[in-house]
Amino acid sequence: MPSAACPAGLGQPMQVFVFDLFFGRAIAGRNDLTENEWQGFLDDTVTVNLPDGYTVMDASGAWMNPITHKTIKEPSNVILVALPDSPDSLEAVNRIRTAYQVRFHQQLVGMTVTPACGSF
Repeated sequence: MPSAACPAGLGQPMQVFVFDLFFGRAIAGRNDLTENEWQGFLDDTVTVNLPDGYTVMDASGAWMNPITHKTIKEPSNVILVALPDSPDSLEAVNRIRTAYQVRFHQQLVGMTVTPACGSF
């Protein structure tokens, strides 16, 4: 993925990738993920893999059931994180995605990635 050219005057600019991760909280066969379960996942998985920080947002997600063609809505969380342009960054993000899928029986954790300039 091509990186953006960082303009001068932004402090110590560096090329980063901004990852948006989308976590649905509806769990098949049981009630939605609880706040305690979500906080536990943040503490023992997300923070361990992203020790320099991240941002969490509450959201409402929706998708179309491919069988019924009805819109399914569910509570969701979005994690936003800017990481250096390195293989280690993608590996950390993928560890988080896989852990959530396995732990909470999810088909996937959505992800978008955008090249950007950062100053931290």
